[in-house]
Amino acid sequence: MTPDDITSAREALLEGVIAYPTEAVFGLGCDPTNDIAIQKILDLKQRPVDKGLILIAADYSQLLPYVDDQAIGQDKRFSVFSHWPGPTTLILPARKSVSNLLTGGRETIAVRVTAFEPARELCRKLGTPLVSTSANPAGEEPARTADEVRAYFGDALNWIMDADVGGAAAPSQIIDPLTKKVFRQS
Repeated sequence: MTPDDITSAREALLEGVIAYPTEAVFGLGCDPTNDIAIQKILDLKQRPVDKGLILIAADYSQLLPYVDDQAIGQDKRFSVFSHWPGPTTLILPARKSVSNLLTGGRETIAVRVTAFEPARELCRKLGTPLVSTSANPAGEEPARTADEVRAYFGDALNWIMDADVGGAAAPSQIIDPLTKKVFRQS
């Protein structure tokens, strides 16, 4: 990413919704503290609030404002951290201050420390985790190119990262490492 790309992405993040490549598909994202932008993503996708959303990050420290780290017992830490960085999304205890738009009204939040370098670099350069949900209206195939994102959403997005998605064939696996429950297989 060039310095101009970072500047554009940073400005767009302040204004609303961006799109970027992930391990398998393009994602729609925004600042996880911006409820207006989160609601815009839900509206664009026609996604119910109660489903919640995933956050991706460059490292675990970016997730600490959202994850209730003290609620993760010492005996469960290896189970959590052994998945990252990587394509696995984990369901972890959420801080009470986290928006219901992110948690879907639950006491947990879905988070991933991505190993996909373009998305990881974006989080690192912006200094924040990003909301991450597939770039598609409900019921449609997820976008796998920047052009497909534009076809779905036109001018509704503030910035689109023009890069290729990773080689994963399916969206990330979602598990609760504390209970071993699997919510979505990869």
